[in-house]
Amino acid sequence: MGSEEKCGVLRGKYELGRLLGHGTFAKVYMSRNLQTGKSVAMKVVGKEKVIKVGMMEQIKREISVMKMVKHPNIVDLHEVLASKTKIYFAMELIRGGELFAKIAKGRLREEVARNYFQQLMSAIDFCHSRGVYHRDLKPENLLLDEDGNLKVTDFGLSAFTDHLRQDGLLHTTCGTPAYVAPEVIGKKGYDGARADIWSCGVILFVLLAGYLPFQDDNLVSMYRKIYRGDFKCPPWLSPEARKLITKMLDPNPSTRVSISKIMDSSWFKKSVPKTLRSKEEQEFAVVEDEGVVARGKEIETLNAFHIISLSEGFDLSPLFEEKKREEKEELRFATTKPASSVISKLEEVAKTKNFSFKRSDSCVRLQGLENGRKGKLGIAADIFAVAPSFVVVEVKKSSGDTLEYNQFCNKELRPALKDIVWTTPAGNSMPAA
Repeated sequence: MGSEEKCGVLRGKYELGRLLGHGTFAKVYMSRNLQTGKSVAMKVVGKEKVIKVGMMEQIKREISVMKMVKHPNIVDLHEVLASKTKIYFAMELIRGGELFAKIAKGRLREEVARNYFQQLMSAIDFCHSRGVYHRDLKPENLLLDEDGNLKVTDFGLSAFTDHLRQDGLLHTTCGTPAYVAPEVIGKKGYDGARADIWSCGVILFVLLAGYLPFQDDNLVSMYRKIYRGDFKCPPWLSPEARKLITKMLDPNPSTRVSISKIMDSSWFKKSVPKTLRSKEEQEFAVVEDEGVVARGKEIETLNAFHIISLSEGFDLSPLFEEKKREEKEELRFATTKPASSVISKLEEVAKTKNFSFKRSDSCVRLQGLENGRKGKLGIAADIFAVAPSFVVVEVKKSSGDTLEYNQFCNKELRPALKDIVWTTPAGNSMPAA
């Protein structure tokens, strides 16, 4: 341990406790954030050891990936600290252990396996939407929290889309032999998304069968079985589960099933995950009862301070945010049309795009009816009067996935509102944050 670790406190912020586990390059300690009192898992990596084996790029990649992938089924990286000799990852503490420990006791009931598999697919679909491929999916890298929710971890071997060669494929062989797709072993280049799907297929088989689909003491024989997709489903598997696994463990990556098709399969859709509605969805359901969107509420008038804070020129928030412009969760525009016109436009969008709609004279709430990558997309639009014939509209994401929100704003909302957005005499619309 370094001097900071020996005295038990890191940077005056984290108190390091007992060792939770260790691998070749890292140790993980139970730790406590002294400022918040919350427990975290502190992964400590020795720089010298990592540099010696040329793994510094891999560590940097893991940090970049974990900062990008914020999802309920992915272990959260709070922050990264470094000293002269060590790198410290302060991570979400997951107390339920590995999913592997559950399988070690025997196969899971189909509905239990389905629940874990649905959460796994949600996390992997989210990663792929960000151009991130895990490449080492196995039950040991799937943790469970105290409520039994699945959390994907260990992004050390993950790859970005910008690691693709000119042929559009990845070329590094990695992962754990029993879970690796045949095209990865083949070293001819592979599609990261399809390789992850194969690994998820092996995981699903293990959850339902209690053993690996491709097992052999001889590694070469095991690889031969993987190449041929040579496995047998146990008799207790339902026909739908058998069908799905066979499609996922297709040795030909070009005909292997996609995540969208998996999520659309009869087995996957048999029961909806027993997750509670998000806080935003609950609020949306009761919003009228509490009078938040009561019809009688008057439109709010802006004063000079409001206008300054709405103006992008005076907005200091970019100084404190790491988000890129396209990742912003809000946009603003001005219009000379009355608030009722804005509300009508938003209502049209809601009707045509499968959103439920609640309104008052000064605010509108849209709630997606279908689940996205992070639950249902929720959008809030607040209308402020600058003058009787000039209003400012602030649109924010209230729930769901930021990427899906931005796509919705760019493809649906902006085009639908372009006729009413105020433009200056020079022809420029008011800057949308």
